[in-house]
Amino acid sequence: MTELQKQEYFAKYNERTHLVGRIGLLTGLLMMLAVPFAVGAVLGAMPDMGAFWKGFAQVAIVYIPSCIVEFLIYTPMLGAGGSYLAFITGNLINMKIPCAINARDIVDAKAGTPENEIVSTLSIATSSLVTTLVITVGVLLLIPLQPVLEMPELQPAFNNVVPALFGAMATKYFRKGKKLVAIPLTVMTLLFIFVPSLISSVGFLMIVSGAICIAHAFLLFRKETRAAAQAADGDAAETAAAEE
Repeated sequence: MTELQKQEYFAKYNERTHLVGRIGLLTGLLMMLAVPFAVGAVLGAMPDMGAFWKGFAQVAIVYIPSCIVEFLIYTPMLGAGGSYLAFITGNLINMKIPCAINARDIVDAKAGTPENEIVSTLSIATSSLVTTLVITVGVLLLIPLQPVLEMPELQPAFNNVVPALFGAMATKYFRKGKKLVAIPLTVMTLLFIFVPSLISSVGFLMIVSGAICIAHAFLLFRKETRAAAQAADGDAAETAAAEE
């Protein structure tokens, strides 16, 4: 298969992915909204719609900006197929993003490539199936395992699952670019230490930390480019002097 044929096939694949993904998103959204109202209608317990919209507006003000930020950040990482699956099944930060990134690193795929698109889609689909299976088993064993799960000795572990997961993942990437992560990591750490209430605004602060990281990367790039240009000028001057 030639490169042109690959591009044409991938374009058709993306078209089908968007079609199925949009249908899936609309179906999932309809089901999530319809079930509570259907139950309320059957049981005669429909909520006061005025109070409903008031409560919805208060929640939307908080979550809509976070959703927009997540979409802008995660979609380039996951591609079309992975994004549709991840946003339909949820639990992006805890499960889907780490799974996709780890799978991408294993096969050495680059973000924005067809390989990354396929790998992300497969990894997130596998994660969703495994998560569903684990939840099913957990529900079936919830009562038998309740005494174990409620043990005080295990509560610290349950409370730190997400920090442990992202700490382990972050360490690998931090080691690759120590200079790049130093400033945003320091700023965000100090910010959360002195203003703990901002921990609930992680979605918004991702933009801030991302902007800091991009600005720092740009400054490092300019510095390295300037140093390389000066070194090249020095080598050229030495070569010219030697020729004379």
